[in-house]
Amino acid sequence: MSEVGSELETTRASGVGLDHSVMIARARALAPVLRERAARTEELRRLPPETERDLHDSGLFRILQPKRVGGSELDYVALVDCADALGQGDASVSWNFANLASHHWMLGMFPPEAQSAVWGEDRATLIASSFVFPAGRARKTSGGYVLSGHWPFSSGVEACGWNMLASVVASDDEADGVEYRLFLLNRRDYSIDDTWNAAGLRGTGSNDVRVSDAFVPEHMTVAVSDLAGGATPGSVVNPNALYMLPVFSLFPYVLSGVGLGNAQACLDDYVEIARHRASTYNRAKIGDLQSTQIKIAEASAKIDAARLIMRTNCVEVLAEVRRGDIPSIAAKTKLRRDGAFAVNLCTEAVSVLFAASGARSLFTSGALQRQFRDAHAVNSHLAFNFDAAGTNYGRVALGLPSENLTL
Repeated sequence: MSEVGSELETTRASGVGLDHSVMIARARALAPVLRERAARTEELRRLPPETERDLHDSGLFRILQPKRVGGSELDYVALVDCADALGQGDASVSWNFANLASHHWMLGMFPPEAQSAVWGEDRATLIASSFVFPAGRARKTSGGYVLSGHWPFSSGVEACGWNMLASVVASDDEADGVEYRLFLLNRRDYSIDDTWNAAGLRGTGSNDVRVSDAFVPEHMTVAVSDLAGGATPGSVVNPNALYMLPVFSLFPYVLSGVGLGNAQACLDDYVEIARHRASTYNRAKIGDLQSTQIKIAEASAKIDAARLIMRTNCVEVLAEVRRGDIPSIAAKTKLRRDGAFAVNLCTEAVSVLFAASGARSLFTSGALQRQFRDAHAVNSHLAFNFDAAGTNYGRVALGLPSENLTL
């Protein structure tokens, strides 16, 4: 066992969680290693086994898992901070880390029987997901539900023993309205289609998942309405306010740190090169050019602003829930608006630096082209579509009902 793994086991045995600063330090220490593996990660189209092992041994996968089952139970902002640190090495690794770590957090809100079914078997098991609700159809039956569907974008699914799949629950009476629900399935109950051949985030293995008439017991499901903030089915065993946060209001912040870390790495690389590089045509020092200085200022301002938005919102919403307050629908739409806006800032920063780098940015041997592809792949996630988030924020600000049924 590695030194990190040995330390983690000692900590688990003592029942003491690893604190925030330790986990950030571990993520930062991994970043250079991940960067060295980035080309291989892209070639594999999934995380290399040694990278998955590093994330397990470091305890990073379990930063939001309840302490009672050996997790660190850190504050929610740790997800942004650790993804930021890992993203400075490789956005694909950061993306899978953030996704899979967040599912331990979400499982902590499921009924205790579901938590026992998963963590009673293996506390360190990984859980994949696909939260594309229209991709599934479920119908109520005695003792649970029958679920079918075909879900895209199940990141890191090959490494996982379980999957959280979102579905619409069909009703014989349309007057009952639409119910959104999450279903927790064991690996034996779904199949994986190897579909992930993408331009960006190539190493995430975000393949498709298929389910055909699988029976899911009631206790292995949770209604989205139970995850809107406040007490959840899991609060009986996990009373920390962490497990009372509004899940889908905070959805952008599960992954926003990925874009942040990727943009920070791009900026750091650009600054380092500009300090030493001379123009190919007139041998002028790139760093002496005013245009270079302005681009650095612009990109760094966008990244710093994005980091401030992400961290402030995560810290403040947890403080609010700890006080016993539930964010209003206006506050929830603001969280979604800000999450999308912050990641858009990161993408803009990378695009500014990519354009300023000239022909050098075109070489596949460098990190810049990967950072550019990954930035735009992150930004393509629906959670970061500012038109969608901005429209809903504007509707609520104008006194109209929210169109996002998960809030």
